[in-house]
Amino acid sequence: MQNTKAANRDELFDALVRYQEERPAIRDAGTKALARLVPVALRDSGQSRVIGRFLLGLYNAQAYPFQLTDLRSLDAGLFDDCMAVLRLDNSPEQEVHEYLPRGQMIFNQLREYWG
Repeated sequence: MQNTKAANRDELFDALVRYQEERPAIRDAGTKALARLVPVALRDSGQSRVIGRFLLGLYNAQAYPFQLTDLRSLDAGLFDDCMAVLRLDNSPEQEVHEYLPRGQMIFNQLREYWG
C-alpha cells in the first residue's frame, strides 16, 4: 500500500515536470494559432462564425456556449489552430483575450459579430 502511494506520487510529479517543460511550446503554438484565428473570426463566413463562437466560448462559456460538433465544418488547418488554442487555455496563465494586443477590443468585436 505504501509503495503504491509513493509510486503514484512519483508518477504525478514526473507528469508535472514534463508538463512544465512542454508549457513554453504549448504557449508559443497557442498564441500563434490565436493570432491566425482572430482575423478569420472577424470575417463573414461560415468558418468565421464557428471560430468566433469557439473563441467566445473560451472567453466565457456560460454566456457563449459552443457546440463542439461545429468544429467539424472547419478546414484542417483551422481545426488544428483551434486545438492549439484549446490546449493553451487548458491550464490558463491568463484569459484567452489577454494573449493578444488589444485583446479586449478584439473580443468586444467578436461579441458584436457572433455573440
